[in-house]
Amino acid sequence: MEESFNVHLGKKLRMRRLSLGLTQTKVAQAINVTFQQIQKYEKGTNGVSSNRLMQLSQFLKVPIIYFFEDYKDFKNVNPGESMNEDLNYSFLSRTFSSLSKLQKEKIFQILSNTSKFDKVV
Repeated sequence: MEESFNVHLGKKLRMRRLSLGLTQTKVAQAINVTFQQIQKYEKGTNGVSSNRLMQLSQFLKVPIIYFFEDYKDFKNVNPGESMNEDLNYSFLSRTFSSLSKLQKEKIFQILSNTSKFDKVV
């Protein structure tokens, strides 16, 4: 399980880093490791300690739980609740809040166009 989780976490780390347009070097400098260490994290070769995970989540502006989302062995503490929906909503809500007014308007326009298309089909 540990090895597959390291690979999962590495993919999430890489995805977030790239979505922010950051280099491995920039992330490495922020958490005081080498860019080679970030490469190893992203490949899943090395595990990430809890302290480093906290640093990464703060620098990448995601809740720590972001790294656990969609992991096949991640169990919901309250089976009656749909945790993945709540996690994704939380992440999207925070991300949306950080957007400029123009970016938000563009998203609303896309959603509006999609909604009109759904009604036609």
